[in-house]
Order: sequence, then C-alpha cells, then structure tokens
Amino acid sequence: MDTILIFDRLDRLEKLLTAHKKVLTFEETCDYTGISRSYLYKLTSSGTIPHSKPNGKMIFFEKRKLNNWLLQNSRKSKADIENEALSTPSKIDGHDSR
Repeated sequence: MDTILIFDRLDRLEKLLTAHKKVLTFEETCDYTGISRSYLYKLTSSGTIPHSKPNGKMIFFEKRKLNNWLLQNSRKSKADIENEALSTPSKIDGHDSR
C-alpha cells in the first residue's frame, strides 16, 4: 500500500477521533480551529479564549465553550436582514401597515 495513502487514512482517523472528544488539547485545538500555535498562546495568556490549566502547565479546551467562542459576534447575511425587514411591520404616518 502506498505510504502517502496510509498517512492520509491515519490523518482522517485522527480527525474522526477528535470530532467525538469533549475536551481538546492545545495541539488538537490548533488543528480544530485552524488557529496558529503562537496566536492561540496569545489568546490564552490574555484570557481571551476560554481554557483550563488543571495542573498549571498543560492547556485544555472544552469543545462546547470553544465552539461558542468561535461563533460569537456573528454577522447577519444580506438575506437574513432582508427577511427580517420584510417580517417586521413598518409604521407609516404613525399607524401600523397591518
């Protein structure tokens, strides 16, 4: 079997295992989020990203909190804004248009 194919399959298996974990290591978090090691260290040292250091050295991330952090400050799409505007009754001359 081709060595590259074996490594590709191992990589996919590692990702599948990580997908089911509730707590991620520092390295797994870098892979999961796409955030570089140096930037993730900066985020943890500034307290910007939720994490824990149970023994004072190793850094862990709860996946649920990590997902919430990643999805904060979401922006509405143009379609969402238009749908919201169309579903909200407008007031013309002080009267509802309903």
